[in-house]
Amino acid sequence: MGLKIYLNGKLVDASEAKISVYDHGLLYGDGVFEGIRSYGSLVFKLKEHVDRLFESAHTILLKIPMTKKEMMEAVVATLKANKLTDAYVRLVVTRGTGDLGLDPRKCDKATLFIITDKIVLYPERVYREGMEIVTVPTPRNLPEALNPQIKSLNYLNNILAKIEATNAGVQEALMLSAHGYVAECTGDNIFIIKGGALLTPPPYAGLLKGITRGCVMDLARKAKIPVREEMMTRHDLYNAEECFLTGTAAEIAPIVKIDGRTIGSAKPGTVTLRLMKAFRALTKTDGVKY
Repeated sequence: MGLKIYLNGKLVDASEAKISVYDHGLLYGDGVFEGIRSYGSLVFKLKEHVDRLFESAHTILLKIPMTKKEMMEAVVATLKANKLTDAYVRLVVTRGTGDLGLDPRKCDKATLFIITDKIVLYPERVYREGMEIVTVPTPRNLPEALNPQIKSLNYLNNILAKIEATNAGVQEALMLSAHGYVAECTGDNIFIIKGGALLTPPPYAGLLKGITRGCVMDLARKAKIPVREEMMTRHDLYNAEECFLTGTAAEIAPIVKIDGRTIGSAKPGTVTLRLMKAFRALTKTDGVKY
């Protein structure tokens, strides 16, 4: 028996989860999404993810056809239907079915679906040994053109950078702003440890304020580690004591080499490992039980 997908208010078999070819999410990337994790039947930071989804939708004038409470209940129902205790959840809301024109007013009602499945972004050895990333030519979208706080279905900017990382033989790409400052990676935020402080680019550098990013900053403050948002160049990254990425799927992934430069001791650092341990403990307590 295959997985069940929540589609417009009903649980259907994955093979029957179909949307129109006229759906503007498909035709134009007109929609928003969230990626969420569950750990041991606990949906981690579910409220925060749903809040962000609704904010993204509100900014693009997309009406979500249910309340936040109903959406949280739908996520839990889908996880239960698939008997998943540790899972990845993808929440997607598109503009809905319209015509071949751009006008969103032609779409009568949003399309909403929830996928619950497994995801393994990086192999386990990455968390033990760290990984290498490279800077790619594709810059991050100008935030003035497309606000990065809108988690939209328009992901081609990230995909192009991911292709360049793959062509370079690494798993992740560092993306710079149009002015050459460090922004983020294709799906993860980036942090460094320098002088005992935790540093990360500010949102106006052109990055999404990740849920995991916020968790790690809070955990660092609780551990009395100074936390600062600062504009950074690659020079700052190359000379960091430690470096790591954060994201819902990635969690906390140590970085040991950037553009051929060894970072710190060329292995996951002590602060990174400390934060990884604290984050994994947090995933067991902070969320919605089902």
